[in-house]
Amino acid sequence: MSIPFIDLKAQYQALKPQIQARINTVLEHGQYIMGPEVKELEDKLAAYTGSKHCITVASGTEALLMSLMALGIKPGDEVITTPFTFVATAEVIVLLGAKPIFVDIESDTCNIDANLIEAKITSKTKAIMPVSLYGQTADMDEINAVAARHGNIPVIEDAAQSFGATYKGRKSCNLSTIGCTSFFPSKPLGCYGDGGAIFTNNDNLAHRLRGIVNHGMYQRYYHDEVGVNSRLDSVQAAILRKKLPHLDNYNEARGRAADYYDEAFAGHEHILTPKRAEYSTHVFHQYTLRILNGKRNDLQKFLAEKEIPAMIYYPVALRKQKAYFQESNDADFVNTDKLLDQVISLPMHTELDDEQLKYITDAVLEFMG
Repeated sequence: MSIPFIDLKAQYQALKPQIQARINTVLEHGQYIMGPEVKELEDKLAAYTGSKHCITVASGTEALLMSLMALGIKPGDEVITTPFTFVATAEVIVLLGAKPIFVDIESDTCNIDANLIEAKITSKTKAIMPVSLYGQTADMDEINAVAARHGNIPVIEDAAQSFGATYKGRKSCNLSTIGCTSFFPSKPLGCYGDGGAIFTNNDNLAHRLRGIVNHGMYQRYYHDEVGVNSRLDSVQAAILRKKLPHLDNYNEARGRAADYYDEAFAGHEHILTPKRAEYSTHVFHQYTLRILNGKRNDLQKFLAEKEIPAMIYYPVALRKQKAYFQESNDADFVNTDKLLDQVISLPMHTELDDEQLKYITDAVLEFMG
């Protein structure tokens, strides 16, 4: 049996007529950029998260970049973040000439350890950017409290993997100064290309962001500040508008698959299943095990031989990547360095059935003994 890591084709087939109709509408009216679908989607996304403002953009990476731009991040500034995430989180900081200041993660959730942030704050700290990794939020109230104690430092939630999750009853992306998410096809709410969104309850930030994403224009051909071209196109907006009502069902389907995995691996001495934090729901963008016997890489190879793709998110900490290397004390990153050698993500998508799940879990248990 060959198992896809994520089955986007099957998800599309279930909505094919409705999505094709939406795309055809865009093709007929011809407003491919800034068409009515974009405003409609932004209104629905804002309502879904409970945020006052939603600004759609061309990618999740650019959502982060433009959020930093709107906050006035400049060369020499510092932004506190996690070393255990996709490169985009640090990439956007460095692109603006600022410096990422890395903080170790929690060993169970893999999210930034809120208790370690305060010690890294300096006079140069201009933002804190936690990542809500794998599908559940970081401990945002604790992070916001630290930021408030130091002059209300802006907090940007990188929620590329957690869209739809709730933190103490509030939606991810509406938990801090700014929330950013990605609509990359494999994300909880994915389009059929690149896309992203920025959320905020701050009127001034929202106004500034709307100009930045459109070449710094607030009035046509009048450029009040340096901006970029990062507009979500109308076709992608139409697709996302059709998929949004199904998002909670998608998240529940991944949750059922995660329950199956949890039960299959419960109690195994060399397998730790994902921690589900008390304060956050988990939408399982990834289902990530920790393998404790030092045989994680061998397990990945074994699964590949059985046509089961398993991914390692992430094999190298950002602080040790060539492009972002920083001299640092390994003793300050004990959890990060440990998890780099333990984590492995199993297939996770909305179309997994019991037969596939049994095949996957049986293979893992066969190898692990």
